Amino acid sequence: MDLALVSDYLNYLEIEKALSKNTIEAYKNDIFSFLEYISNTNNIEDISQIRRTHISAFNRYLASIGINPTSIVRKIASIKGFFRYLCINSIIEKNPALALSPPKISKKLPKVISVKEMEKLLSTHLDCTHKALFELFYATGLRVSELVNLEFKNTDLKTGIIKTMGKGSKERIIPIGSKAKNALKTYFKEREIIVLTSDFGKKNQKYVFLKPDGKKITRQYIYTFIHNLGKKIQKDISPHTIRHSFATHLLENGADLRVVQELLGHSSIVTTQLYTHISKKRLREVYFSINSD
Repeated sequence: MDLALVSDYLNYLEIEKALSKNTIEAYKNDIFSFLEYISNTNNIEDISQIRRTHISAFNRYLASIGINPTSIVRKIASIKGFFRYLCINSIIEKNPALALSPPKISKKLPKVISVKEMEKLLSTHLDCTHKALFELFYATGLRVSELVNLEFKNTDLKTGIIKTMGKGSKERIIPIGSKAKNALKTYFKEREIIVLTSDFGKKNQKYVFLKPDGKKITRQYIYTFIHNLGKKIQKDISPHTIRHSFATHLLENGADLRVVQELLGHSSIVTTQLYTHISKKRLREVYFSINSD
């Protein structure tokens, strides 16, 4: 088989789609594992000979060896994307993956905490670094990686907005409220001292959040902080919980779904729609708690 076509597709994903190296590597592994399976189980020498039945057989094979449904969905999505590219560029006449259905997976609702619980966490006594970190996290719903890599130049307290680079190198502009701004103002005074007096601080000064020794905060640092904070409300929470709660609370207070999609940086509104189920679930809980008295 002409494996150069795979390289062409991966270059397309990198240059045209601006996908991350990790994402491209995942696509590469998925497609090569499929082509290897096809070569080992069928007498196929050309990609144009691949049919829907071959992809369906691969689907069943993955399930038979215990690959979980979520991973199978991702692999099938990689294969579908590859054949769509081949078809669009007239390399093959028919797309064998066009009508292929991936296995259904149960959608687990993200864990969220109530507004009352969030208010309790926000009122917790924290040092200025952790206070600013948590206030901004809840005010923006940033991903952990975005929070870790947030740059000082992209934080404008005068206009009350931050800029962040999300998945696929897509820039988002997110407004922040007065509480987050005030927390950041207080933290920035301490941060200035760290930058001026620490070698690590000078090295990492382009980033917003620094440890007291001037080192850049890490993903694990945030995970540990949020996990320990959750003990205040006797709940096992993670950074994902804060992001999910941010989105859910916005929707519960009447925010438009498209706006929430933009704030979260979701490429598809289908992903954001999951939060509407959480809101409905929460409304039912409130209704029945009131009417059970």
